[in-house]
Order: sequence, then structure tokens, then C-alpha cells
Amino acid sequence: MPPSNRLFDDLARLMTDAAGAAQGVRREAETVVRAQAERLIRDLDVASREEVDVLRDLVTTLRTQNEALAARIAALEAKAGPVPGAAGAAGLSEGV
Repeated sequence: MPPSNRLFDDLARLMTDAAGAAQGVRREAETVVRAQAERLIRDLDVASREEVDVLRDLVTTLRTQNEALAARIAALEAKAGPVPGAAGAAGLSEGV
């Protein structure tokens, strides 16, 4: 019986060592894959989340300013009244 127990102990120790080695290999593979993915994203020059947020805020501000300017132009045009000869030019640009 004792040799059999020793054999099982050796097999159990071997399996434990193999499982530990497999976990080490898995961690190393994950590290390599993560590093490669980060390098690929850096090489693609992808915008960061912070950059996208700043651009979104800038676009929102510019859109608001553009709408305010369009309303101001419309008010000034309404106040000035029709401009002679402007209707013909406007009609040509709309048709193109």
C-alpha cells in the first residue's frame, strides 16, 4: 500500500505544479495580448474619452452660437426689408 500512496502523492503534486504553471502561462499570455492591443490602439491614433468629451462640448457650444447668429441675421434681414436685386441672386443659388 505505501508505494501506491506515494504514487498518488507524486501525481497530486505533479498535477498541482502543472495547474500552477498553466495559470502562470495564462497570465503571461493575457499580459502579452493586452500590451499588443494597447500598442495597436495607440498606433491607430484613436481619440481618448476625454478628447471626445471636449469635442462634444465644443460642438454643442458652436451649434448654439450658430443658431443665435442665424436668428440675429434673420431679424436684421426682416428689419431691413427686401433688398432690390437680391431675390434674383437668391433664386439662382437655390436652384443650383
